[in-house]
Amino acid sequence: MNIEAHPLPAHALPAAAPVSWGARHLPGLALAGLLAAGGMVLGQIPALAHSGLSALTLAIVLGMLAGNLVPAHWHARPGPGIGMAKQQLLRLGVVLYGLRLTVQDIGHVGLAGVLVDALMLASTFGIACWVGLRWLRMERETVMLIGAGSAICGAAAVMATEPVVRGRPAQVTVAVATVVVFGTLAIFTYPALYALNQHWALVPGGQHGFGLYAGATIHEVAQVVAAARGIGPEAADTAVIAKMVRVMMLAPFLLMLAAWLGRRRGASHSEEGHGDGPAPAARLAVPWFAFGFVAVVLFNSLHWLPEGAVQAANALDNLLLAMAMGALGFTTRLGAIRQAGPRPLLLAALLALWLVVGGAVVSRLVLGVN
Repeated sequence: MNIEAHPLPAHALPAAAPVSWGARHLPGLALAGLLAAGGMVLGQIPALAHSGLSALTLAIVLGMLAGNLVPAHWHARPGPGIGMAKQQLLRLGVVLYGLRLTVQDIGHVGLAGVLVDALMLASTFGIACWVGLRWLRMERETVMLIGAGSAICGAAAVMATEPVVRGRPAQVTVAVATVVVFGTLAIFTYPALYALNQHWALVPGGQHGFGLYAGATIHEVAQVVAAARGIGPEAADTAVIAKMVRVMMLAPFLLMLAAWLGRRRGASHSEEGHGDGPAPAARLAVPWFAFGFVAVVLFNSLHWLPEGAVQAANALDNLLLAMAMGALGFTTRLGAIRQAGPRPLLLAALLALWLVVGGAVVSRLVLGVN
């Protein structure tokens, strides 16, 4: 007897076994952790540490090497975990960064130090947008990432700004690279500038005044420490506090940037004339992690956590940020960086020049009055 076979309907076929969260994310998270560990180990080498190359910078370099050397078909499996490291772990790392700061830090630099920080942040980011967009005709995301890294706190600011401006991995990597180049140059430049300032007296206040100037104008925290130690102990202490106050301005900066970009996106939608009715309201990309950052700073100001707990949290924070940088490097293609051309480097160079010259002028005006 002939029995004709009929294919089973789709709903009768056995469902594929669901892939667990761990199977999807652990390979990428493990890879990001390995890259982070490599960056942190290399960051302990004295020659690299003294040159201002932090674990974050070294992790992204290792990630770029791994991402560009392994075959392309190997990227699929670690993809979900790498994406999680670049997004959720990054935001958590920025929030925990608040444990390095307290409200009391503001009192150590005084109103003059806060004013110099604020003026340099606003002017540097404003110059970046004007020169990068109007003169160099660069992509808005790249301009804002380079501007944020130069104006606030280097690679950490670039990474924190990326979710707000929605930059691509290659744009973020280019911005981080400019911070490394010109921040490293500052390590060797500022001690020489201090020697000249002793004769010219452009920045008043001796080591204290020059420390405020250094903290308000050098890119990375590690670079501030390295440069100011070449000047003297008083300059080093003041520079670090001034830099930390500048880092504290990251949260309000992100909130204002998110609001401004939200309005611009809404205006662009209206100008395109989609549909006959009014354009829908633009979705504001609120950086909620910035609120978390402020909350952690306020909590840390109460000094309720024991020192050991703070140190452990800071170590975890270093790991999370390094994992995010390693993941970013892994997803970056060198071809995309080459396509960016010389304009990002030129923009970063002009901003570095403004930080040195304009920062000295602003410091003189502010500190001279006080």
